[in-house]
Amino acid sequence: MTSAFDPLSARLAGKVIMITGAASGIGAAIARRCLAEGGSVICADRLEDAAVNLAEEFGPRTVAVRCDVTDGRSMERAVDTVRSRFGRLDGLVHNAAAPSLDGTVVDLSEEQWRREIDVSLTGAFLAGKFAVPLIAASGGGSVALIASQFAHVATGNAVAYCAAKAGLVHLAKAMAIDHADEGIRVNSLSPGAVATSRLLQRWPDLEAADRKLGPAHLLGRIAKPDEIAAATAFLLSADASFVTGTDLLVDGGYAVR
Repeated sequence: MTSAFDPLSARLAGKVIMITGAASGIGAAIARRCLAEGGSVICADRLEDAAVNLAEEFGPRTVAVRCDVTDGRSMERAVDTVRSRFGRLDGLVHNAAAPSLDGTVVDLSEEQWRREIDVSLTGAFLAGKFAVPLIAASGGGSVALIASQFAHVATGNAVAYCAAKAGLVHLAKAMAIDHADEGIRVNSLSPGAVATSRLLQRWPDLEAADRKLGPAHLLGRIAKPDEIAAATAFLLSADASFVTGTDLLVDGGYAVR
């Protein structure tokens, strides 16, 4: 397997990590990082072919499962696959996200609102509902919910996205309280703008997106997916053994202003 990362300490060696929305973008970068640090990865995505292709690219420590995070039965089957294939689960990353939809409370349809909430927030609930018992039975581990800087500072014309991501931050805190006695740490991670294909919904290319969005970040640029993956791997690892119930802003200073 080739990796964009230099050789790293094997701090995830022997760990089994399930990632929702893993077929592309931030999710795929997190999968690569976990593998580079010695872990085994379950790529869970509703785009089964893309997940299978990713698993074939990444090698034998990767398993692809079809998973619709808005469907409890689908999520339960995905976790059952993890149990039968590995017998354990040490980490969960909920990264699945709906396509970005512009709109105020007046503009958005009920269907659009529900889709955003269902994928981002209800999806995290369902992922936790079925994955947390397996993590507990495995001796504990870590859960990371991928939120957004807009969980902290709202932006215009994006009410569903802002509400869903803010919900993830508080969901992580509540889960951290509920499952600390089981040895499970739960955190959220809030990226700023990231150079993925999602930005191409609004901009002609990533360079144009960076020119427009970069200056809003103190570091003067948007993030690389690998940077979000590195922060997520930290939360999954023993290096974050005393970190739970918090949100890690990986936003290049966007929310400071």
